Amino acid sequence: MKSAFENISKSRTDLYKEEHKESYSAWLQYKKIESQAWSEEYTQWCGGFTVLGESVVIESAKRELILGISSMLGIQPSISSEPQQSGLVLADRDSIGNLVDVDFNQLNDDGYVIKTVTFGQRTTIFLVGKKDKGVLYGTFHLLRLMQNRENLQQLDIVENPKDQLRMLNQWDNMDGSIERGYAGNSIFYKNHQFSDELNRIEDYARLLASVGINGIAINNVNVHQAESHLITSSLLPKVADVAGIFRAYGITTFLSVNYASTIQIGNLPTADPLGSEVREWWKDKAVEIYSYIPDFGGFLVKADSEHRPGPFTYGRNHADGANMLAEALQPFNGIVLWRCFVYNCLQDWRDRSTDRARAAYDHFKPLDGQFHSNVILQIKNGPMDFQVREGVSPLFGAMEKTNQMLEFQITQEYTGQQRHLCYLVPQWKEVLDFDTYAKGEGSEVKKVVDGSLFRNRFSGITAVSNIGNDYNWTGHTLAQANLYGFGRLTWNPDLSAEKITDEWIGQTFGDDPLVKELVSRMLLKSWNIYEKYTSPLGVGWMVNPNHHYGPNVDGYEYSVWGTYHFADCEGMGVDRTVKSGTGYTSQYFKENADMYERLETCPDELLLFFHHVPYTHKLKSGKTVIQHIYNTHFEGVEEAEELVETWLQLKDRIDQKRFDDILTRLQEQANHSKEWRDIINTYFYRKSGIKDELNRKIY
Repeated sequence: MKSAFENISKSRTDLYKEEHKESYSAWLQYKKIESQAWSEEYTQWCGGFTVLGESVVIESAKRELILGISSMLGIQPSISSEPQQSGLVLADRDSIGNLVDVDFNQLNDDGYVIKTVTFGQRTTIFLVGKKDKGVLYGTFHLLRLMQNRENLQQLDIVENPKDQLRMLNQWDNMDGSIERGYAGNSIFYKNHQFSDELNRIEDYARLLASVGINGIAINNVNVHQAESHLITSSLLPKVADVAGIFRAYGITTFLSVNYASTIQIGNLPTADPLGSEVREWWKDKAVEIYSYIPDFGGFLVKADSEHRPGPFTYGRNHADGANMLAEALQPFNGIVLWRCFVYNCLQDWRDRSTDRARAAYDHFKPLDGQFHSNVILQIKNGPMDFQVREGVSPLFGAMEKTNQMLEFQITQEYTGQQRHLCYLVPQWKEVLDFDTYAKGEGSEVKKVVDGSLFRNRFSGITAVSNIGNDYNWTGHTLAQANLYGFGRLTWNPDLSAEKITDEWIGQTFGDDPLVKELVSRMLLKSWNIYEKYTSPLGVGWMVNPNHHYGPNVDGYEYSVWGTYHFADCEGMGVDRTVKSGTGYTSQYFKENADMYERLETCPDELLLFFHHVPYTHKLKSGKTVIQHIYNTHFEGVEEAEELVETWLQLKDRIDQKRFDDILTRLQEQANHSKEWRDIINTYFYRKSGIKDELNRKIY
């Protein structure tokens, strides 16, 4: 099979590969190994290798291995398709024969083993997948070990992904824009056409496969008129081309669809999910799509939220809407990903009994058991909207009879938009490790979404991607770590943030000990730093309306109806208690409901998310709420400035282009943090009338 980029003339992507090689390569640097000892050790395994089995996915593994070996070791490995005395053998279950003993019962379909085996005088590394995708994932694992200078002498690795569906949502539009995109324009579309730079899409597929991603929805959940035609014969051939590129890397292609497509492109007067003509239209549409893409994954749907059409128009519920699509996809083993981000964006926020946080649970909990088996509810990590901190969605674990999938946001809509460093892996770890108590203690979110808690047929984790067509993919080079970390957590949510961070740094910047130490420190502290100078104690928001960058304490885009923080001259926060507030705390299982209901047990970091308290309320730290706000905003600025100083210590240890790019971003962050500090502190000083105990300057 020819690589897609062999047929494309030199393009913007080719120039990026030449002029911005380090930035463009992300964590697949494959830098030449300068250490003679390491080079000699790896050469004994990789000077020649055997590839058994044939498929487009195994071909991708073979090409990647050749690229990695030739780049790191400066040799061109010999390749055989017959069993021989080579140092490395790649194979799947159907092709390995009796060359090595592998217990395939311990592997799931994407799993693999890597083991070093000695036969007499000969030692061989066997890389064996249960299926061809396992061979590809194992190949990237082996290359990761080499990039991080790991010993290969006694490998005995058994790897299975914990999550069945490990997915990304592209919020790309066909005009080339990306909703909440902070790294340039789309790599998929330009001027309402598909991009002809297929090599860029292939390189993206490589990056995703290297961390185990196996699904992608290639257009925005807010489906506009142009994107609606992706499911028509005018564009399906192009979709099929893109799906073919992803298929070669073990990635299944999905499409976001407009719920009202029967009206928008189908010339029907209705989108009623119980209407026979509507059901037949979608069944015919599924037949058409699968004729172009036989392994098409299915539909991603945003309905009845933020002005998107849905079944509510016809007096139907979400199960009615999702099941209609699920029936159309069922004959082809397709699935429906139905988003639970549903709320009335025009509700009156002055009414303190109104609570957006309640919406998803209130809409979906009563429908448990009514969704077809090929429907997955896609639930945001929190009930609000990807804030720097908010409670974990109580829907996780609440619907025992329904497939559930967790949605994160890698693109930093509310966390600095990839202009600020905010490494989200620690935040995601907290969400995944959160105990829902759905079946008693030990019912963590990660067990809900990997399907093990309720034995769901389908489950997984997805996220909104943070890439664009910038030369470094993510705008801020260090934001590449969020994409890498997301993939690694979907493969194994039990990995520590420190382990993931160390892996990424080694592959991205090499094995310099000082680089590893300082960059790790910067990444692991950055979420806390960002939180300090922006939104305190879980209250959220406080950003400019619409574009969501920069401080605006009362900012809210949908109307002038108040704010999310309910600050007045006496106190602030949202009362979500059963006793005196919106009753949101009751949506959690008892252990968490009791914890959040009471001021004494509610964690300080979420205090204002669950309670309205006086400014003089004392936190567990002994500080008052208002003093905490002052202190953290001053500390956040100091620590943002320390990020700059830390990075400057790495001058001459990082290539000049990436060093300068990152320095510029960190300097902007340090300057912008001062704006956050001054606006937030001034607002609450004037609102409360309480002075800073340390007499620092507040305007």
